[in-house]
Amino acid sequence: MQGEPITLIRRKQHGFTSDGEPQWERTEETVPNVLIQDGNGSNATESTRPDGITVAKTAHFPRTWPYHSLRGCKIAIDGTEYTVIGDPRPYTGGLTPTQWNLTVPLQDERG
Repeated sequence: MQGEPITLIRRKQHGFTSDGEPQWERTEETVPNVLIQDGNGSNATESTRPDGITVAKTAHFPRTWPYHSLRGCKIAIDGTEYTVIGDPRPYTGGLTPTQWNLTVPLQDERG
């Protein structure tokens, strides 16, 4: 099996504006060999979003990627940015027989 490259997007606060609002800096990191698993999609049920959909995917990161927290990150796959759900951690404590050891749930809402 061979994965595909994805772009990991982080936001880091680096100061405040003159009005006291936080300023954010966006950084991007390419992670190679990530397996992408399509999840389920669903239509939004709220009456205020009649054309809304939710798309879910799972990204499986390779062991070679130096782990750091993904809380608040986004992942770009084929030009679409998905939000990382939670703060996933790598599998630990035992033999796992694959190249991938971090399962990252993703979500995108549109409409």
